[in-house]
Amino acid sequence: MLNLLLVIAGILLLTAGGEALIRGSLAAAHRLGISPLLSGLLIVGFGTSAPELVVSIEAALSERPDIAIGNVVGSNIGNILLILGLCAVISPLAVRPLVLRRDGVTVVAASILFLILVGGDALARSDAAIFLLALAAYLTWAYWTERSGQAPSAGLHIAEGEAVTALPKTTLWIVTAVVLGLGCLIVGSQVLLTGAVGIAESFNLSEAVIGLTLVAVGTSLPELSISVIAAFRRQADVAIGNILGSNIFNLLGILGISALLQPLPVHARILQFDQWVMLATSLILLVFLYTGSRLSRIEGSLLLLGYCAYLALSFTIYGT
Repeated sequence: MLNLLLVIAGILLLTAGGEALIRGSLAAAHRLGISPLLSGLLIVGFGTSAPELVVSIEAALSERPDIAIGNVVGSNIGNILLILGLCAVISPLAVRPLVLRRDGVTVVAASILFLILVGGDALARSDAAIFLLALAAYLTWAYWTERSGQAPSAGLHIAEGEAVTALPKTTLWIVTAVVLGLGCLIVGSQVLLTGAVGIAESFNLSEAVIGLTLVAVGTSLPELSISVIAAFRRQADVAIGNILGSNIFNLLGILGISALLQPLPVHARILQFDQWVMLATSLILLVFLYTGSRLSRIEGSLLLLGYCAYLALSFTIYGT
């Protein structure tokens, strides 16, 4: 019971910290005259991954690589199957494929890059450098194509920034939001890891299972919040764009930083099962974006059922 309370407290702190950091950073960006395009692309698109970043770094430094990697892989799976499935049930998602095609291709490419780099059963610092270079290349490509008007997704990233409301107004509140956000993220990551490891030990589950499921879902709540709000507002492009941006940063940024700080051995079940689920879900989403079809409530329900099946397999066949 104590471990469960620690997990809940950690998730609440991470969620509050992520929200405060995004709102404070967006307000600071407005004050500094940073363009809405850059604010949406970086602060919102990647800021929602702040809980995953802090938890994976803390896990890597604590020599718990299964949680560090499982958190990223599990978040990417949950973002598509759980969050987009839920959004489609709330409101069918009809997207303009050209708006999201570049980021959809990048998600699949990043997933394939992950498969290639973990082929040696571990992520070394050299692999981390490749991830971070790929992230820098993507950001440069995304910003310059959108700034020059070559990509139609500029409006999407501006809309992502506009989807976050109730920003702090004064300098004092901006600084307070950023500092409190960072503090909550750091403390929340430590509390969540303590509870998660305790649950794994209590139920004789591997840390990889806990990282792929409980920790991954808990750290994905900011993405859930932004995407669900966008679904209620009928902003399908924002809902999906937020997930794509998060998945890109999870793989290239979070794993890159974590493995740079501490080389990460990869658990056997991730190599045998989870990395293939992650790639399959990324391909499903890419096919959807290329066809330009509408993700209906029935299809959203199927995504949710797919996530339930993934959880069932995670705690049974692949539970150890």
